[in-house]
Amino acid sequence: MRKFVFLIMIATAGASWAGGNPAAGEQKAATCAACHGPSGVSASGAFPTLAGQHEDYLVVALEQYQAGSRKNPVMAAQAVNLSEQDIADLAAYFSKQKHLYTPKLAR
Repeated sequence: MRKFVFLIMIATAGASWAGGNPAAGEQKAATCAACHGPSGVSASGAFPTLAGQHEDYLVVALEQYQAGSRKNPVMAAQAVNLSEQDIADLAAYFSKQKHLYTPKLAR
């Protein structure tokens, strides 16, 4: 019985383990570059850096913008039409970029 339950768990969780396609995510990230920078490294403190974030965190954040549980009118408008695959691809792309980096701002 335990083996059966374990197999069911693996079968139903398979989609979440598949992840996205970073190359496809790079193509889809063009719109994101306006605020988050071309590779996800924001030049402004007004927009978070996405590069190097955990893939699952990025997926959850975009899903929350879609659902309205995370509030930001700009991000909600950007996320509303993303498919599950789009979200997975974007998360895969940004998570593979050079780790989080905070540029030095001129004083």
